[in-house]
Amino acid sequence: MNYLAKTALLASAAFVVLPNVVAAQEATFVLTARDVGAPSYDPIKGTRLNDAISLIYDRLVVQDTDQSYHGQLATSWESAPDGMQWTFKLRSGVTFHNGEPFNANTIEWWIPKFKGTENSFMVDAIEKVEVIDDLTVRFVMKNPDPNLLFNLASTFMSVPEPTAYDRLGDQFGVTEAIGTGPFKLEQFTVGQQTILVRNDDYTWASDLSTNKGPAKIQRLEVREITEDSTAFLELQTGGVDLLLRVPTDFLPRLKSQEAIEVVTLPGTEMIYMPINTSVEPFTDIKVRQAAALAINQQEITTSLFGGVGLPAHTFLIDSLLESQVDPEFLISFDLEKANSLLDESGWTMGSGGIRAKDGKPLQVKLWTQNGTEFKRVSEVVQAQLKAIGMQADITVFDSSTINAQYKKETEHQLAIRTYAWANADIIDWFFSAKRLGYPNVSMLNDSRAEELNDIAMTKSRTWDERVANFKTYHEYILSQFPFAPIYQPVTNVAYNTEALVLPKTIRGRFQSHVVLDIEVKD
Repeated sequence: MNYLAKTALLASAAFVVLPNVVAAQEATFVLTARDVGAPSYDPIKGTRLNDAISLIYDRLVVQDTDQSYHGQLATSWESAPDGMQWTFKLRSGVTFHNGEPFNANTIEWWIPKFKGTENSFMVDAIEKVEVIDDLTVRFVMKNPDPNLLFNLASTFMSVPEPTAYDRLGDQFGVTEAIGTGPFKLEQFTVGQQTILVRNDDYTWASDLSTNKGPAKIQRLEVREITEDSTAFLELQTGGVDLLLRVPTDFLPRLKSQEAIEVVTLPGTEMIYMPINTSVEPFTDIKVRQAAALAINQQEITTSLFGGVGLPAHTFLIDSLLESQVDPEFLISFDLEKANSLLDESGWTMGSGGIRAKDGKPLQVKLWTQNGTEFKRVSEVVQAQLKAIGMQADITVFDSSTINAQYKKETEHQLAIRTYAWANADIIDWFFSAKRLGYPNVSMLNDSRAEELNDIAMTKSRTWDERVANFKTYHEYILSQFPFAPIYQPVTNVAYNTEALVLPKTIRGRFQSHVVLDIEVKD
């Protein structure tokens, strides 16, 4: 989710170089089509953020590739045996970009700010925050939340500076974004670029990075490029230094470039097709199931993505325990059954290959967003739906406005979407009736689903119990066919080896701890 500009600036010999502060160097990162369009850097109210947010703010904890948790603003934590209290020791000497101190009072202010926002579910289990001393806080819980550390590691739980946040209101994250992270926000133009400058006072990195001091990059431009082919050309010609989330179909061309290196990281992403359950013809579960079974996941994985990544058969990435549902709930390509379901629903095949019922053709709207990969997946899905007699007309929206469009008009029928998340609570995010329109693009409003949602989200006392509850909830969602799973990408990062040196080992996601260890070549 980020971009940078490049140039090496040598520090003047007249300057005294402080410890850990290197000579001024610049870089340019690019956010490609999947990640463009975040409207702000407000972690509390934001529903769409990009990876640059981890450079501006810190979190209490961060997560490694092996799912272990490591302190960032917290140095240690412990939970009471019954899960009804969590105590966090906070890191000393941390200051915000505006010089204000980070301490226990910050946390006492921060947690209640989530109330009434789309992200409130992350802290709903916290009854109150108690300040024990300047660097110790206690969360008193309404109910046990075995998912608390995962929530705290999310970039949506980045910690902003209280006085600036309250002063700026809805402009926080747009005109200013004050955090404790390794970079300060200098400029943000929605949908175009973010300019970041190094926080020279930064000395509190987590143990996921080798460098514990200020970043080696002094100025970072994070550009947003909606066309993947344009981003590829910029990297190829030296206009940018690094691409985040490179589409798989560009890998052969990137790997053929002598000065370009590709790093492949474990994926947390899912490409899927939400089905609007509230509009015809998809109010009929048989039609929804037919559309889902028409999607040939393996063909898409092989033909579009060169076999890199995995076909998807549930709503969750395969590494999650909650994805391991009973095989009867897996959604897999079955052309014969899809056609049979449409026959049963009274949709008869016409001479032109499009089905009709009561004189009305089986013609639907398929929404997608700009970006080469989105368009290609949409075109293949369109062809696969045509094979069952369903005509899907594609409409392409700008990636920065499509979410607002879902809220504004709920007459969409199908869409091609993606998410990146490594926790089963993403099912709540996209299918809870509390969020109809967006993010519940499927418009699912089902009493049984809501009952299972409540059990999974609020009634789990232990991690194992949570896994079991979410698996049951997941299976029910699968049984209602409010979406079709398509593909699980890996995360590809491409960079110019003549401009940057990346760490040999990258832990966790490509976030601030990785950028801290990146060097710019002279």
